[in-house]
Amino acid sequence: MAIGARAQSAYPTDYALPVGYDEPLLLGRNHGAAPPEKAGGAPDTADGSASFVQTTLNGLNALSGVGLLSVPYALSEGGWLSLALLAAVAAACWYTGLLLARCMAADPAIRTYPDIGERAFGRGGRLLVSAFMYAELYLVAVGFLILDGDNLDKLFPGARVGLGPVSLAGKQLFVVLVALVVAPTTWLRNLGVLAYVSATGVFASAVIVLSVLWAAAVDGVGFSGRGSTTALRPAGLPTALGLYTFCYCGHAVFPTLYTSMNKKSQFPKMLAICFVLCTLNYGSMAVLGYLMYGDGVESQVTLNLPGARLSSKVAIFTTLVNPLSKYALVVTPIAAAVEERLLRNAAAVGAGAGAAVSVAVRTALVASTVAVALAVPFFGYLMALVGSLLSVGACMLLPCACYVRVFGLPRRAAAEAAAVAAIVATGSLVVVAGTYSSLVQIIGELL
Repeated sequence: MAIGARAQSAYPTDYALPVGYDEPLLLGRNHGAAPPEKAGGAPDTADGSASFVQTTLNGLNALSGVGLLSVPYALSEGGWLSLALLAAVAAACWYTGLLLARCMAADPAIRTYPDIGERAFGRGGRLLVSAFMYAELYLVAVGFLILDGDNLDKLFPGARVGLGPVSLAGKQLFVVLVALVVAPTTWLRNLGVLAYVSATGVFASAVIVLSVLWAAAVDGVGFSGRGSTTALRPAGLPTALGLYTFCYCGHAVFPTLYTSMNKKSQFPKMLAICFVLCTLNYGSMAVLGYLMYGDGVESQVTLNLPGARLSSKVAIFTTLVNPLSKYALVVTPIAAAVEERLLRNAAAVGAGAGAAVSVAVRTALVASTVAVALAVPFFGYLMALVGSLLSVGACMLLPCACYVRVFGLPRRAAAEAAAVAAIVATGSLVVVAGTYSSLVQIIGELL
């Protein structure tokens, strides 16, 4: 769901996903960091090297993800009026992004989101923020496998492979095949090449929207779903809100985007541009997909597209490439945290043994995501759960809590106090209602 924040980071300096995830899970922000003061004792106030345009592109890449495919389904769940909630979620997440930037300005030693949690609540705050981040990463990796399995099954229906008494077919077969393809990429310790490939996310998102538009306007799909749309569906609002929030789960990126800027005073402007452009993209896809297929739109709009059309194949293949290139980048931080615990006494472990442990941990992690993807193959419901529980926590509740803890209650600025209170109240409601609704839907599908 990054620009390298630390000198020892495995990620290149202009990469936007996933920022701050290469930090050790349990160690404090001073671990491995450059000292906050120069030799002469003066604070190190050197700005980053990224320009405004570079940082904006990184921010757009961080906010552009697989949530694009599910926004038509989210709109069908909530109805046309729920588009207002998409705008409200975007505004709330933009504002909490500004709150994180203010927390960073309060302490030059802060470099990542877990650092902010530690600055606000000590070691427990760091653990809480890290737990939200890593849990979200893990479920996003599961979602990648489900997404590719669903779309490959659409491209190659009826595929089946038998290995003795074991037979795999359809989506299950493709989930396993995708995992076999991406597993070797997780063994790489230097992910520079994959990082640059994943930076095409902004372009890929635009290609998908244009391909879906082409399918509707040129390839004959049309907008036949207009007669089956709904103005408002209250029962589906929790799911819609969860999916909308999942689209904006880029807050782990914001601290190092802020650190990377050579003119940090432009961070609010940069963030506003990113949110406006991404909201226009998400809103366009939501309206387009809902007009095309109405309440019959699938959890991934690409599953509705006619497979024989060129525009459909372009959209589906573009959809497939993103998870393949980003899977390793998503699971590697989790693996690194586990390896840090297992290899704490690294000096006593040989290089060969350390590499073997790393491969074993990463392979086991891939296998576990396959198991979850096969057990819970419901992309829309799973992403709604991630959005309702983890994204709301990381993007709304934790930024507000950290800000209030660092600066205290905003007593003089009534508007700011009202905004923080409204975000916390709304976020808490979404966590409870959205998580409950998603779990009920998942359990209902399993039974």
